Amino acid sequence: MRIQVNGRPREVSATTLEALLRELGYEDQKVGTAVNHEFVRDRDRQLKPLQEGDAVEIVTPRQGG
Repeated sequence: MRIQVNGRPREVSATTLEALLRELGYEDQKVGTAVNHEFVRDRDRQLKPLQEGDAVEIVTPRQGG
């Protein structure tokens, strides 16, 4: 299926947000997620389906100073 991840087109096999995070290698990281501009809590990711054309944002925390 073709979706956007952080503004870039991607071809993925995942059908849920949780599966997408695994597919992209984020399964062991703390990240923030949104699908089509709606925040998705980590406990809801396994139930959040993805559809063709969805826009997914994955935000990783950064430290700086």
